Amino acid sequence: MKCFFFSVYLLSTGVLLSQVTAPKASPPCRLEQRIGLTDIVVSYSRPSVNGRVIFGDLVPYNEYWRFGANESTKLTCSDALIFGSDTLKAGTYALYVKPSPTDWQLVFYTEYGSWGVPAKWDETKVALNLTRPVMNRQESVENLTIDINNMRNNAGDLIITWDKVKIQVPFSVMVKDKVLASIKKVMAGPTANDYHTAAKFYFDEKIDDKQALEWVEKAIILRPEAYWMLRTKSLIQASLGFYTEAIKTAEQCQKLAEADGDTAYVSQCKNSIAQWKKLR
Repeated sequence: MKCFFFSVYLLSTGVLLSQVTAPKASPPCRLEQRIGLTDIVVSYSRPSVNGRVIFGDLVPYNEYWRFGANESTKLTCSDALIFGSDTLKAGTYALYVKPSPTDWQLVFYTEYGSWGVPAKWDETKVALNLTRPVMNRQESVENLTIDINNMRNNAGDLIITWDKVKIQVPFSVMVKDKVLASIKKVMAGPTANDYHTAAKFYFDEKIDDKQALEWVEKAIILRPEAYWMLRTKSLIQASLGFYTEAIKTAEQCQKLAEADGDTAYVSQCKNSIAQWKKLR
């Protein structure tokens, strides 16, 4: 009986101990970002400088590094990422780095479940190998930071900073073909918003202003009170050189925006009207 109670005590103590948690020295981080229609997720740990010499000491030069701490840094992309002339297919990868004083070699590795750099490196598992120059910073960044910045509809920069080092990796994604395919499919039975979205994309991406004007006019027929659609129409008209028509459309937009209390659109219309009156 004593053995039984002692066993229960040990088991209950084990359960209690298993519930104890403490912060990690290199806390985990998850970056999620959509560029265009592509979702990108980076999972990594963020070690600190903590008064140490990082590159060339804690992180040796010219050797593969796990790029963080604990588990390997992992990158997932829902569609292909394009780095200049190189393309990384959609998927999940471990991201390793081989730093030097002047540049970093970034390696996207198809086996991503390792704890750090694989004990046996396999070149056949290297999906992509990039080299990017080191940009030295004046101020130190305490924790390793991976971010995506300078975002456009079809591109962005993967930016890595730690201590006084910065690496900037521009990339792009395939947006136009996907959007055009979507427009073609939706235009079989479009709503006003579909017409407007298609028109704005054709205008913003400088694909075809005349087609954009045709679609936005159809959108306005379906939703004549939508002053933001009138704003788009006026901009397209001005781009085509139809300044008199653009002014008339902008005046309609301004009137509806004023009634709705949207001061931002009112101001935009007033500024455009003043500018287009000088050009007509």
